[in-house]
Amino acid sequence: MSEVFVDAGRSGGHFIPRSRALVWLNLAVTFVVAAISFGLGFWQGLSAQIVILYTIVLAAVLFWLINYVAVIFEARPSSLDADAAAPAGAGGVWGGNRVLIITMAVMLIVYLVITATVPSFRSLGNLIAFLLLEAILVFAFKVSSRFAHGRSAFIGLIVLLALIVISSFTINGFLSAPNIKAILLFAAFLGIACVGQTLVALLGGLDLSIPFVIGSSNIGLLFLIGLGVPSGLAVILVLVIGAALGFLNGVLSYRLQGQALILTLGMGFAIAGLVQILTSIGSSFGGNVFGTVPKWLQNLAAMNGRTFGLAVPPTILLWIVIAIIVIVGLRYSAFGRYIYALGGNRRSAKLIGVSEFKYWTVTYTISGFSAALTGCLLLGWSGGGFIGVGDQYLFTTLAAVVIGGTSLMGGYGGYGYTVIGVLVLQVLSAFLIGIGLKYEWQQFIFGLLILPMVALYGRAPHIRAQV
Repeated sequence: MSEVFVDAGRSGGHFIPRSRALVWLNLAVTFVVAAISFGLGFWQGLSAQIVILYTIVLAAVLFWLINYVAVIFEARPSSLDADAAAPAGAGGVWGGNRVLIITMAVMLIVYLVITATVPSFRSLGNLIAFLLLEAILVFAFKVSSRFAHGRSAFIGLIVLLALIVISSFTINGFLSAPNIKAILLFAAFLGIACVGQTLVALLGGLDLSIPFVIGSSNIGLLFLIGLGVPSGLAVILVLVIGAALGFLNGVLSYRLQGQALILTLGMGFAIAGLVQILTSIGSSFGGNVFGTVPKWLQNLAAMNGRTFGLAVPPTILLWIVIAIIVIVGLRYSAFGRYIYALGGNRRSAKLIGVSEFKYWTVTYTISGFSAALTGCLLLGWSGGGFIGVGDQYLFTTLAAVVIGGTSLMGGYGGYGYTVIGVLVLQVLSAFLIGIGLKYEWQQFIFGLLILPMVALYGRAPHIRAQV
């Protein structure tokens, strides 16, 4: 056994496998993938300089990555021990790879359905992109098992990288500055809305009132501005009301343990209906509010917004700041440690003096605040108030949290994982739009994407079972 650990230590410090045959094999794989990417680039009509640059970067990153993975596998325990532990036969193959097999089968079904119903999707480029995505998915699933921690983050990053590479060679102008800015802006809206959903999920809860608070804040803010309330004060009022609604959600759901999902959904419907009643008095347009959005709010969230003279919408930078604060806070503050403690084992956390009521209500308050902030920012982006502007966030906030790898049972994950999930969703959405698929197709594919992710992350035992 000691020799195994010595070999592992020696191999872990290198990035090139000891086997020359393996190095040549990795080089051949890199050459094939680079050649396919090179051909796809010219087939899409990209400039020679861009094609060459992308091909070189892809080849370098891929060659380093597969060699590094090979080093990891060289450092594993002896094959004799592995064979003794691994089940034999077809049953063993299925038992150890069922999630991967199901995921690949689902992706194949989706590809065939889209190909059969969308004529513009039937192209050689999309077929090659699908095969590459399947190959990268196999790589991500198999290599991720070597990581004791951060498996979901690794898979998410690999999938994100794969989507970016495939999209850049499939869709003209995908990596153009305007398209990247659009992806980041919509990711910022979703990311800010996901702050509260992530914190609530870490405690083992869910907040289904988020889309309704977003829509209510959207039309409520414009309604207050139309009444003559100064725009800055109106934003503050909307944010305070959103936080208050979140606090109410937290108190009621804590008193009715196990009913948070239904309670927050009912609260969302109630607040959306009340706001529509109030804003539609004297108007025949229920659910819509018309008015003039302040210039500063438009600049904050519009595509042509500028930050200190730079052509970057301030909302993107705002999201980056919020993400840093939440990630650092969860990792290094007492608040973050207690959130994980309560999500992992409430009874043990109570025994050391952690107030479950306090942290439960605080997380729901933050959720209400972040949803209200998202509604205000979306008003600056759209320029008009609409109660249904938050509808898509009922699904996408949950999808981002799950795809990122945060456990809905609580105690595992974090906002950094959610950021990965948000970017995966937005890049995938941009890819699907770029190949001509409508919104309902996006929802269909997002739903199928969640299933294998839940199955993958759900296979690991909950933190309560490990302590």
